[in-house]
Amino acid sequence: YINAHGTATRDGDAAEAAAIQSVFGAARPKVSSTKGATGHLLGGAGGIESVFTVLAIRDQMAPPTINIVNQDPECCINVCKDKPQQTEIRAAVKNNFGFGGTNATLVFKRV
Repeated sequence: YINAHGTATRDGDAAEAAAIQSVFGAARPKVSSTKGATGHLLGGAGGIESVFTVLAIRDQMAPPTINIVNQDPECCINVCKDKPQQTEIRAAVKNNFGFGGTNATLVFKRV
């Protein structure tokens, strides 16, 4: 599972989707962005989204990406839309990209 940075910007989402596709290819993990539900919390976004990512592993449930009306066809990733989806999650990735080039990715694993 991947909790994407996903700020719903054309360039940003396309770049993140391309990176996810280049790393995971045919594996096509479930991807969602929880920012639509919380808003962009700037410096707090990574913390709360990490909590959501750990809860996704615990509950074996990918949280939804809300408010997707027309997914960009260039973003060819397996987006969890509209409602949570039960799925096996052994490990999860959380992406955060910040102003000025501050970037971090965390990987959480089920133990």
